[in-house]
Amino acid sequence: MASCCETEARDARQRRLLWAVLVANALMFVIEFAVGWLAQSTGLIADSLDMLADAAVYSIGLYAVGRAPVHKARAALVNGGLQFVLGLLVCADVARRALTGSEPNALAMGWMGALALAVNLFCFAALTRQKGDDINLHASWVCARNDMAANLGVMLAAGLVVLVGASWPDLLIGLGIAGLILHSSLGIIRAARTALREGTPVAAGCCEPPTDAHAAKFERENLV
Repeated sequence: MASCCETEARDARQRRLLWAVLVANALMFVIEFAVGWLAQSTGLIADSLDMLADAAVYSIGLYAVGRAPVHKARAALVNGGLQFVLGLLVCADVARRALTGSEPNALAMGWMGALALAVNLFCFAALTRQKGDDINLHASWVCARNDMAANLGVMLAAGLVVLVGASWPDLLIGLGIAGLILHSSLGIIRAARTALREGTPVAAGCCEPPTDAHAAKFERENLV
């Protein structure tokens, strides 16, 4: 059984971690969205919106730190819903650019994708150490993992844009990132709804913090 001090120390570590990755993702959203817009790159815009979704995930995760499991499950449900909406927005941008045409800047796509990959490597490494603590930290870890795949996809698309001299690789990676966001969001929503449906007893004493069995369940399901 964890003591009050141990619980408070754990919550403090989680807050510091979430603040660090929140600031990193918020800054990268602003930078990457601006570069993506100027470079006419659907892939970069999609990746920047993925960063925005992650910043929202981390913000809600901060709200959930130290709260009862039912609040954590509700926060995870909101996380999944936000990601689902952003995934649909990316799909809309892909459709718009496919219809109106675009000339993505491959050089900007390449270096911006590399910078985003470096940031997400930092977030992934930091979150890996605590991803088993509760359902929201695991959701945050899933986001960072998916982001690295998206960053590599943007870099690959940049090379293909140069190779084939067309914009379709950029549109394809944008659509792929949208699919990744939508898939992960549905997994998070399913896990959160399961946690809310099953319920978890909440202890009343300060030295008897609620046991978050759903964090372990979330880990076992290994969202992708």
